[in-house]
Amino acid sequence: MRAQLRDGGVPEPVVDDAVLILSELLSNACKHGRPLGDGLAGDGDVRAAWRVDPRGRLVVEVTDGGGPTRPAPATPSVTAHGGRGLNIISALSDDWGVRDEVPGEVTVWVVVHEDVHDPDAGSCHRREDFAARVTAPPVAHLAGLDFADVFDDLD
Repeated sequence: MRAQLRDGGVPEPVVDDAVLILSELLSNACKHGRPLGDGLAGDGDVRAAWRVDPRGRLVVEVTDGGGPTRPAPATPSVTAHGGRGLNIISALSDDWGVRDEVPGEVTVWVVVHEDVHDPDAGSCHRREDFAARVTAPPVAHLAGLDFADVFDDLD
């Protein structure tokens, strides 16, 4: 996948995001979905695909046989061992959704990046953008906050 996307002109940060997203989608399909087909004669798989669509968007899809619930982001506790996959996908992607037009198949699709052929576009650097959104504010923004006063109030 990496080589195909890079050879197709997809910027490295977008390739990294696509690989992580594909990993999350495949993990979810294996954990929550049923295999495709009837399990006979080599059936019983999940299907993964990626492409740059006619609008220039990198799209990653994983199809399985569906599960007991529709894929939806969770709100896991801090100590939970899972439940963050679709939140990660939401943070790294421009859009995602679920398609189930074919009976016995559920596809989760993700638009990893709009216009992957324009590396000068500001949103091309999704990993840096994501990191900036989840880091703590600089200490200068905390001026005037005196933790000692907060603890004194607890007496």
